[in-house]
Amino acid sequence: MWPKETLIDDTFADVLDRVCKEFPDQYAFRYTDLDYTRTYTEFRKDVDRFARGLIAIGVNKGDHVAIWATNVPAWFITFWATTKIGAVLVTMNTAYKIHEAEYLLRQSDTHTLVMIDGFKDSDYVKIINEICPELQTSHPGELNAKRLPRLKNIITVDSKQPGCFTWDEVVSFGYKVQLSEVEARRRTIDKHDVANMQYTSGTTGFPKGVMLTHYNVVNNGKAIGDCMDLSTADRLLIQVPMFHCFGMVLAMMASMTHGTTMSPITSFSPTKSLACINKEKITALHGVPTMFITLLEHPDFARTDFSYMRTGIMAGSPCPVKVMQDVLDKMNMEQICITYGQTESSPAITMSKITDSIEVRVNTVGSKIFGVDCKVVDPETNQDLADNTDGELVAKGYNIMKGYYKMPEATAAAIDCEGWLHTGDLARRLPDGNFKITGRIKDMIIRGGENIYPKEIEDFIYTHEKVSDVQVIGVPDKQYGEEIMACIILKEGVTASEEEIKEYVRLHMARHKVPRYVDFVTSFPMNAAGKIMKYKMREAAQEKQESSQCSV
Repeated sequence: MWPKETLIDDTFADVLDRVCKEFPDQYAFRYTDLDYTRTYTEFRKDVDRFARGLIAIGVNKGDHVAIWATNVPAWFITFWATTKIGAVLVTMNTAYKIHEAEYLLRQSDTHTLVMIDGFKDSDYVKIINEICPELQTSHPGELNAKRLPRLKNIITVDSKQPGCFTWDEVVSFGYKVQLSEVEARRRTIDKHDVANMQYTSGTTGFPKGVMLTHYNVVNNGKAIGDCMDLSTADRLLIQVPMFHCFGMVLAMMASMTHGTTMSPITSFSPTKSLACINKEKITALHGVPTMFITLLEHPDFARTDFSYMRTGIMAGSPCPVKVMQDVLDKMNMEQICITYGQTESSPAITMSKITDSIEVRVNTVGSKIFGVDCKVVDPETNQDLADNTDGELVAKGYNIMKGYYKMPEATAAAIDCEGWLHTGDLARRLPDGNFKITGRIKDMIIRGGENIYPKEIEDFIYTHEKVSDVQVIGVPDKQYGEEIMACIILKEGVTASEEEIKEYVRLHMARHKVPRYVDFVTSFPMNAAGKIMKYKMREAAQEKQESSQCSV
């Protein structure tokens, strides 16, 4: 649709119009677990109807519209309708409970909330009624909640609730508003206007609302699709959550800027994913490493046809080399890419390309993407470091966020006076221009003055025939300051001893990298985006040490 390696000035509405003009009959969505199939032209009609409805209930340019839902059609429609009328789409983590939900809705100054009834053990209806008991006596659109004074509208997708509009009601209100009003709003939008706010799942402090513009997200999605060589011939399975940049940008925007057909599943399920691959002849698939591990080990894997599979992205957390190799060999994803970034960079900073060698795609996170500059600096002095030297990766370019919402001090701490975003990640630049992530600065283990990077040990332990997954963390130690703990998930039906794992490492790695502790677990604590929360693991390990419940 656009030439590769170019930055474009289109807003979200412009992108949708262009794909409708160039490929009017191309499928935009083909769900397999819901009855929703739309061409791009049909999808735009759904978007326009809901946009008119939002105007009818009083949503103005700059208002914040939150979406609390899984990957249902309403999520996509809400996103494109909100941004088309100049409002800001606020994404909510599907795993939120009352504390997180109230904080986000209040801190983001949300004006309108679109929500499903709940997901897994989070009952959204119950939560919103606890936060806003005034709903029980309110008329829809007239909410006056003490704890959320800026919230005026709640739109329920699944059911009718007191004080709330239903989705169908809002769509019907739209018939009172002319489409010309939507277009008039759309013409007032500047590419540098904030279009989306995503709340970081940071490991410390309160979550921060990352403000991303049309220019940030449209161009980052385009660059990602360019690296994957996406086209109208591709069919992308979306199993990652849309509230996270992985789904919103790496999947949805990369597809929209290339006319690709999307097949979302409402939430990750290996059974549904493998069935979708079969039914839709999927050519592209994204996921965090744990998702790929789950697919590879699922009973339906052997009955799945991967012959159409071509590309995809593995990202979100460090990718074990063996998992990457299995995906290449067993899932026919010969052109799979690695993407590295964070929400604050909307999100991609580096990415491998389908033309890169397997070695590059397995062992690095690729080179800087078009329009973005990045380098490795000393975390203490901020001085540039030479190739093959570990330091903090910093990035600069069109993709850097506008800032954290109402948090100027946090913004200044993340983006320095020269415009460089400090990622907090340890990396080294290789002489060929590719980057290798070696860990988080906070995850780095310092044992007796020796810097130890967990990923190196994780990648090796993962090659043990009995290990399904592994995470390495640092735990307090009186003698050395920190010691190494390996938390291991064993493959089904096998057993292993702590000494067996230690000996395996001892025979192949330097002695100071041998884990002092080995803890066999059944799962790792994760946020809803699939990222492993190592700080939670460190807290749990310390509690086990103190209570002597773990053999240490």
